[in-house]
Amino acid sequence: MHRIVIVLIALATLGLSGWVGYHAMGGGDPVASVAIPRSAPENLPDTPAEWRGRIDYRAFDRQLTALAQRPEMAGLAVAVVEEGELRFVRTYGVADASTGAPVTPHTLFRWASVSKTVAGTLAAALADRGALDLRARLADRRTTLRLPGGGETRITIEDLLAQRTGLTKNAYDDKLEDGQDPTALRVSLAGAPLQCDPGTCHTYQNIAFDAASELLSGAANEPFSDAVMNRLFAPLGMASASYGMEPLIAAADWAKPHREQRVLPVKEAYWRVPAAAGVQSDIVDFAKWMQAMMGARSDVLSAAVLELAHRPRVGTGRLYGGALRQANSDAAYGLGWRSFTFGGSRLAGHSGAVSGYRATMIFEPATRTGVVAMWNSDWGFPFRIPFAAIDSYHRRRETDWLDLSELPQRENPAAPPPIVAPRDAGQVAPD
Repeated sequence: MHRIVIVLIALATLGLSGWVGYHAMGGGDPVASVAIPRSAPENLPDTPAEWRGRIDYRAFDRQLTALAQRPEMAGLAVAVVEEGELRFVRTYGVADASTGAPVTPHTLFRWASVSKTVAGTLAAALADRGALDLRARLADRRTTLRLPGGGETRITIEDLLAQRTGLTKNAYDDKLEDGQDPTALRVSLAGAPLQCDPGTCHTYQNIAFDAASELLSGAANEPFSDAVMNRLFAPLGMASASYGMEPLIAAADWAKPHREQRVLPVKEAYWRVPAAAGVQSDIVDFAKWMQAMMGARSDVLSAAVLELAHRPRVGTGRLYGGALRQANSDAAYGLGWRSFTFGGSRLAGHSGAVSGYRATMIFEPATRTGVVAMWNSDWGFPFRIPFAAIDSYHRRRETDWLDLSELPQRENPAAPPPIVAPRDAGQVAPD
């Protein structure tokens, strides 16, 4: 009898686990039919003894340490994936300058516009399963977006995700930041100025792009954020990733927005366009997302899905500014994804900025090598971080992207030294 009871309990447990997994993956039509992984003890490469690879990680760490000491900075988290493997995780500075709380590998930062890669990838996954037709006209689907002259009748879902609405760059972002409702703003875009005829050029958007949250919710038959959590983040084991302001500010370990060493108020505006700028996570899960985009998780996202998401649809202007702008070429946009040529190699990813936060994810698909970085200040210089690592991987020494000697010297004796967390610790920028 005792053995029978044990067997019955085991069967009930298995059945319950299957039911939970089934519904957590989106009911009867999951994008990824895989078990949601349990959290495992971390063994992060966060000490010099664990840094191995072509990249000179000790020199890289010294550069990041110096960078984090600049008065323009507050905190910084960086991870490097080299040839598909997580090889470097390091954190510096403070999550909150007012308390001195350090950044740890589990400090939450905002992804800002890197969130667009998630919307584009979900769209590709749904299209691959036949749940979404990327060539369908926008006007034939349920969305609040209206374009001048009825342009929504002439562009497709693919055009929307490739930023080919024709609207003037960042149309009505100022109104979103002033607190106006994004749904009403999408309707009012019918009266906004055009940069080109809809469908004919790339013009970067946030409010218009977030019509994707309406379209993908309909295709997935669940709220947009739930679709992402259930179909992408959960099966990828990204337990810290979420949408919305509340999960961030309710967390025990989150980076406050800063302008230099001054803590800024948290602004909700861009969380209200989740497909455009709604994600936050810690640096470890940001690295997991990049690894999945490199093809490391074909059980969740197939090569066909990744190719569909990343494939260039429209050319764009050069990215970044100064010397870095001159170092890249052939920039293009896919489904919420940027790509460009740098040092003779094709790179992919996205960068982003909201008040008090910056984030970047840049990688080389051919070598499966790249960098994710997040910092809680408005300074744009750290967007150079991935290029320093990629040049180190290729043993290119002509340019030192993190050379601080070119910057004005500014003393900041009050700033604390960068803090490296122990193993068990928990609007002017590229679009």
